[in-house]
Amino acid sequence: MSEKTEDRSEESKIKHIAYYKSLTQVIKNIQKEKLEESDERIIRHLDSRIESMNLDKKRIREMFPEINEDN
Repeated sequence: MSEKTEDRSEESKIKHIAYYKSLTQVIKNIQKEKLEESDERIIRHLDSRIESMNLDKKRIREMFPEINEDN
């Protein structure tokens, strides 16, 4: 994925931090959902979603290294 100059702006940083936090919450919700699920296909799907979101979080951390789980 190509990165644009405006991707590192302060406004972009603020938006990425908000998105990062929302991803963290969504991942927690999906993990809870997995605990209640017994269908292996659905569990694999949920795992795939979590993996994708973690990759997005990693990309954001690489763009803004000062972001961490506490932000």
